Amino acid sequence: MNKTKFLAEPGKQELFIEREFDAPRELLFKAHTDPELYRQWLGPKNLETRFEIFEPQSGGSFRFINFDDQGNEDVFYGVYHKVIEPELMIGTFEWEGMPNHPSLEKAEFQELPGNRSKVISHSVFLSIEDRDGMMADDAMKQGVNEGYEKLDELLEKLKKS
Repeated sequence: MNKTKFLAEPGKQELFIEREFDAPRELLFKAHTDPELYRQWLGPKNLETRFEIFEPQSGGSFRFINFDDQGNEDVFYGVYHKVIEPELMIGTFEWEGMPNHPSLEKAEFQELPGNRSKVISHSVFLSIEDRDGMMADDAMKQGVNEGYEKLDELLEKLKKS
């Protein structure tokens, strides 16, 4: 099983998240840009995702809602500044619960030997406090880990079809 690596150095505004996948880079990239696929794995296991806007292209934007069966919702939004298929996505990311605190996001998709791939996410926050606040509890890490576990399952199904 692939493990997600988180790197957040004390006193810096950056967060790095790195994860390998047992799937080709093109398929990993597609799972990040096809709304039906992305919806299936984005976020924690106990939440579903609904897109209001999803334009994964240079100059596009997104707005999605993660929700549970109790009616609780979290809204996230941002802009795609640069999308180069199948290798790069650069944009902003913001949580409606903490407006005016966007992060700049860069996701690099790398090919690995053996028909495998890796995504390296680099986030830069407006302040160290913003970054530390995002990581204050384990909810963000748990959501990323659970989402990537769902992505592993989805990629396995897609490779077979």
